[in-house]
Amino acid sequence: MRAHQIMTRPVITVTPETTIVEAATTMLQRHISGLPVVDAAGKLVGIVSEGDFIRRSELGTQRKRGRFLTFILGPGQTATDFVHEHGRKVAEVMTPKPFTITEDARLEEIVALMERNHVKRLPVVRGDSVVGIVSRANLLRAVASLAREIADPTADDDHIRNRIIDALHKNEWCPQGLNIVVRDGIVDLGGIITDERSRQASIVAAENVAGVNKVHDHLCWVDPMSGLYFIAPEDDDLAKAG
Repeated sequence: MRAHQIMTRPVITVTPETTIVEAATTMLQRHISGLPVVDAAGKLVGIVSEGDFIRRSELGTQRKRGRFLTFILGPGQTATDFVHEHGRKVAEVMTPKPFTITEDARLEEIVALMERNHVKRLPVVRGDSVVGIVSRANLLRAVASLAREIADPTADDDHIRNRIIDALHKNEWCPQGLNIVVRDGIVDLGGIITDERSRQASIVAAENVAGVNKVHDHLCWVDPMSGLYFIAPEDDDLAKAG
């Protein structure tokens, strides 16, 4: 399998000028843990993730280094820490020049890159433009799908996947963080919904795409008020059976 067969798209992005508050709010509302950062031309310039909000002055979690370590590191590192802990814009806390992959990257290459560089997500790029993102959740979904012992994806499966994505994105009830894997016409449909009625609508939309033989529901429901998170009934049944 390759990146384009499991990646999430379209990708929610922010700019270097986006405020910290706006970025954090977007991640909470969209139930995502990282955001690619793009400039005015749409070029990828960084990535901001949950980890960038751990050491913050608002939380009182700034780094507290001893005098000796501070002396060894020098004033430059202290200045860098201050900007990261007090900065008000994404540009001041993001990781610049993030590791990226292309649409044709194989899963083994993706996993190796994640492990080697201790990252949880990789933007998928076409030239300088971000066309998708692969996270650990995407890989987990691929593992669950492969466990069903379905044949490897074909070119037709790629076309089916693209048609499903297009069909869902036309609707306001489209799941967030849409994650679709197709093998031999069998669809594993993942993402986040905030209204249970969106579940059946999404399944029906996928079932109506030519070439689809079956749809497995992995859509997770999140209560927008409390933040409570419930896995799909199909996944719940599998967990209980295991």
